[in-house]
Amino acid sequence: MEPAACPPGLEGCAVTIGAYDGVHRGHRAVIDRTEQEAARRGARTAVVTFDRHPAAVVRPESAPRLLTSLEHKLELLDEAGVDVAYVVHFDDDRAHEAAADFVKEVLVDCLRARCVVVGADFHFGRHREGTVAMLAALGRDYGFEAVGIDLLGQAEGPTEIVSSTSIRAAVASGDVESAAALLGRWHELRGVVGTGDKRGREIGFPTANLTIGTDLAIPADGIYAGWYVHPDGSRHAAAINVGRRPTFYEEGELLVEAFLLDFAGDLYGQRARVQFVARLRPEVKFDSVDELVAQMHLDVAEARHRLSPAS
Repeated sequence: MEPAACPPGLEGCAVTIGAYDGVHRGHRAVIDRTEQEAARRGARTAVVTFDRHPAAVVRPESAPRLLTSLEHKLELLDEAGVDVAYVVHFDDDRAHEAAADFVKEVLVDCLRARCVVVGADFHFGRHREGTVAMLAALGRDYGFEAVGIDLLGQAEGPTEIVSSTSIRAAVASGDVESAAALLGRWHELRGVVGTGDKRGREIGFPTANLTIGTDLAIPADGIYAGWYVHPDGSRHAAAINVGRRPTFYEEGELLVEAFLLDFAGDLYGQRARVQFVARLRPEVKFDSVDELVAQMHLDVAEARHRLSPAS
């Protein structure tokens, strides 16, 4: 799905607005409701989102790590059945824009909104002045309905909200299984396979080293069972290392590297994805390379077990 710029010929949309980082289960619940409202009105479903997280502009010193790149987010919105993704360029001017001006420019003049669906605690515009109540008032003037809905809670813990913040916390702690339950899919990182120092090849475990954007949410250091996804969409079971290889380096750079099980081939230059299924153990410093290799054999066996259909 390409970022849309005021698609011509729209007769009306049911619209939802947000950063939509992760397009997780909570987001999908809002999208589902938006699709229902669109169907009731014979309208199209539109998501208004941003080309960067607004916090990266408003409070860059504490901006969150992203669960999805813009490209990935648009793919997930497409998979969710959204008709139109309107990507707003978010900069300092946009951050200081009056909420009423945003509504007129984007929701009314561009998307011809008939209904706007947002979380009940949604805020937007300068000083977070835009609220569901403001949308309702403006809707009476412009001819759209504002619908505020409660956020989705986990079935096993109704008081916990499914949110990008809670998913980032799970990823940062290495709890990729809880993150997957909230996302509705495995947490994924994308990057290009580059050349490393070839230490993995020297010890019998050649790895694909992915160059990952520094703005993305990378799981805690450790060894993971997961999938390596090739550019054609085919996937390969893998043991994934996230860390700094303390057995070899005192202060190594952070790497995301995947050892593909039962694979031989050249992956350099591939634009690939790694998906995190389960954390097997934290990264540790071994007293010798032989100890490391022995543990890596155990890691590979455990990854194979975790990824087998019967497990």
